[in-house]
Amino acid sequence: MGLIENLKIAANRAPDRVALASRRNGVSYGVVLRRVQALAEAWRERGMLPGDRVAWLDVNGQRFYEATFAAAAGGFVLVPLNTRLSATELHGILALAEPKLLGGEHSLLDALGSVDVPRVMRLGGPACEHERVIAGAQPFRGEAAVADTDPAHLYFTSGTTGAPRGVVLTHSNIQVHAVAAMAELGLVASDCWGHFAPMFHLADAWATVAVTLAGGRHVFVPRFGPAHVLDVMESEEVSITNLVPTMLNALVQDPSLHKRSFPRLRRVLSGGAPIAPALVRKVMDGFGCEYVNTYGMTETSPYLTLSLPTQAMQDLNPEEQFAQRARTGRPFASVELRVVRPDMSPVAADDVEVGEIQVRGPTVTPGYWRNPEATSAAFTPDGFLRTGDLARINAFGSVLIVDRMKDVINTGGEKVYTTEVEARLLAHSAVAECVVLGMPSEQWGEEVHAVLVLKSGCDVTAEELREHCRATLSRWKVPKAIHTVLELPRTGSGKLSKRLVRDLLEKGGGSGSASQL
Repeated sequence: MGLIENLKIAANRAPDRVALASRRNGVSYGVVLRRVQALAEAWRERGMLPGDRVAWLDVNGQRFYEATFAAAAGGFVLVPLNTRLSATELHGILALAEPKLLGGEHSLLDALGSVDVPRVMRLGGPACEHERVIAGAQPFRGEAAVADTDPAHLYFTSGTTGAPRGVVLTHSNIQVHAVAAMAELGLVASDCWGHFAPMFHLADAWATVAVTLAGGRHVFVPRFGPAHVLDVMESEEVSITNLVPTMLNALVQDPSLHKRSFPRLRRVLSGGAPIAPALVRKVMDGFGCEYVNTYGMTETSPYLTLSLPTQAMQDLNPEEQFAQRARTGRPFASVELRVVRPDMSPVAADDVEVGEIQVRGPTVTPGYWRNPEATSAAFTPDGFLRTGDLARINAFGSVLIVDRMKDVINTGGEKVYTTEVEARLLAHSAVAECVVLGMPSEQWGEEVHAVLVLKSGCDVTAEELREHCRATLSRWKVPKAIHTVLELPRTGSGKLSKRLVRDLLEKGGGSGSASQL
């Protein structure tokens, strides 16, 4: 079933129900469907054919939503572009994707400069085309015929570890994930989803399809800002949303949070990066709702696990249940997950032994765009995707990620999992954010370094932080060096970037560099 069917189902079931809302207006599902069909027809008139790529460089909002379903209606492949990438990086992605049409917010396209794309639609501002092409479109001739296995979306990596790779997600990948998400999260027509994480990233993009299938309401914040997001959550009565941990940390630190009320907020989800248990507690206390940890990849549409409790966990005491909620979680519906040793044998379900998470199922990508070598390397002979994430698994089948394989620190022959050290540092009352990574050492091969942001008005010495770590960590896990920065670098989706932090440490002095405690 093509993804456009989700919007048609919602519009046919309740055409007058509000689909897209903001403080200024609300648009019904019936109106949205007609606008989407007109946009798809307008693109056809401009030469787009099924299978052609349409790249989209835009902030969160109604345009992004409509482009998602217009691409599906025409059988085109949507290529969401990360608005935080440099012009050079974006030009590289466009060269790989070869889109026939590029749409986007005019200021973002202006910054991109000249591109080798047949059609460019500038949205917003004096050169707006979006409304004009919808108003001038010919009558809709019907949806394009698509197969379940046809590509629907094409997501490119940022290229931070080499040349960008395009992750292909099919109509079936995204549709199965949407149905599974509805069941797992109890999505219903009365829900209001807050699009606060960027819609170009799957931390949020999956909800465009799944919440529509449920007939729920969508609200948008063009760019993340803690105070503005809290305003919208309160005024629009958001009931569920998903944010990366750095965004959640910003929200719970906002001084206005305790003055606000969120009576309809039932679940806050977190994904895109590991989260410290201390932050989980603050989210639950600050918002007074259920917290769900999620883990996934672009290659898996994205969810692989949720920390929702299973029936077997119901008899645990409150502290034990909280510990389960703060974990990476148990497998998402439709996902077959295993944690294995290098020889592919399963690790013991003792929450001690560490192995690689590998997955397979109908939400897993068929491969990388025009890159058979990368596709072959990503899968095991029996069809499991290698995630590159190391984890433990317990008797409940719940996993706990301890690190990326490439981020594990080997210091003097001892392994250090960075997430464990980060969680301990974040438990200190003076630490707002931190990144732990291994840096070269003549004596130990690698040594543990921590780079952190202190909370406003807080002061702490390196020795106090080390003493805090020694209380629960082995001596080789305690950071040899602790650096402070005013702000940690992030990726386009808002996640902390260890590569950029490493670059900062390697460059040493200069403006904006880290200072050592």
